Amino acid sequence: MSDEPIRVVLADDHPIYRDGLAVLLGSIPGIEVVGTACDGAQAVERAAELQPDVVVMDVRMPGLDGIEATRRIVADSPHIGVVVLTMSEEDATLFAAMRAGARGYLLKGAGQAEIVRAITAVAHGEAIFGPAVALRVAEFFHSAPKAGDAVFPQLTSREREILALVAAGRSNAQIASALYLSPKTVRNNVSNIFAKLHVADRAEAIVRARDAGLGR
Repeated sequence: MSDEPIRVVLADDHPIYRDGLAVLLGSIPGIEVVGTACDGAQAVERAAELQPDVVVMDVRMPGLDGIEATRRIVADSPHIGVVVLTMSEEDATLFAAMRAGARGYLLKGAGQAEIVRAITAVAHGEAIFGPAVALRVAEFFHSAPKAGDAVFPQLTSREREILALVAAGRSNAQIASALYLSPKTVRNNVSNIFAKLHVADRAEAIVRARDAGLGR
């Protein structure tokens, strides 16, 4: 593992919070705050210029918001991980951030250890959500795809849950993180789903699932 520190850019339009978090993270061994941004447009510029490992992104900012900024950063530099750190507990904001490519989502009430853990995990290619957020994700996919029960009766409830996340564009690693499963368990479930639906690959499974109303 590299001894280089994790390079972080912070984007938040509240200077007291942004500067305070910069000081806090700057005091953590193994993390280096290389830049800050006061809005989404500046976050995109800083990410392109500095090529950090992680961008910690607020959602509600003037001009370009954090969701669109995340989408642009991930599109331009897929290796940069984005951790959304926001006050918003709304499901719509959470799933919009996930669709934009964020690999982490925390509420601003998160403690120092939780924020550092998220930054570290995302820097190493993992997807991570705070405990409260992960519970909301699990509850959403447990309750939302009821229509799929009739459409895909051959699937178990767990397989339908995983299929919904596949249809939402999540990778196996992100599904494993969201549902607290091992990567091997997710791979096995995905293989079973393909066999039961008689599809050749992930793209075909996504089409079938979305036609049934999953993953939207």
